[in-house]
Amino acid sequence: MQIILSDEIKTLLPNFSIIAYTMDVKNQKTEAVTGLLKETEQEYFNRYPLTDVVNIPKIKVARDGYKKCGKDPSRYRLATEALLRRVVKGVGLYRLGDLIDLGNILSIRSMRSICVVDYEKIQGNVRIRIGTPDDYFVAINRGVLNVDRMILYEDDAGPFGSPSSDTERTSITETTKKILIMMICFEDKEKDIDEALLLDLYHKYAGASNIRKIS
Repeated sequence: MQIILSDEIKTLLPNFSIIAYTMDVKNQKTEAVTGLLKETEQEYFNRYPLTDVVNIPKIKVARDGYKKCGKDPSRYRLATEALLRRVVKGVGLYRLGDLIDLGNILSIRSMRSICVVDYEKIQGNVRIRIGTPDDYFVAINRGVLNVDRMILYEDDAGPFGSPSSDTERTSITETTKKILIMMICFEDKEKDIDEALLLDLYHKYAGASNIRKIS
């Protein structure tokens, strides 16, 4: 498997990159991750006023990236912004199982959108490109999503995600044993730190093994 960026993205967003890994994991729902999720919510609850979320540097850069691609980031929020807004409002995050919850924890702590999908459901290489009027996908809990001018993750079967939402087709289920996880980077700040956090969380809490970096 390879991660391939389109020429259009390279031109519009020269600092855009993806940190991607495949790994075998334990698919569980443990008290340890529940505790870490609550700890993360408490830590970030009072850190930012709701009105300041859009100005957090990493989120602002990502929102600006959406605008450069031609997508309104206030109407189609980045997943990391949507998660953080829930936390600072005190709404809290859904408990969805360790593999997804760790992705949400990672997203909040790194301030980057995270894509966690079932590796076995990906067909061929992954291409990252900008959507067209002919593109669409069924987003998890959101129905058919307008992905024109949105950054898309695509395999041989079609689009399976974006920095705003992932699709049902490649979603994590009870039978998932191997994942593809992608960290979406609109700029380079703290990439090494965030990558180390990704590996630490999934090794410590999901028993990650057979870890392979994808480029």
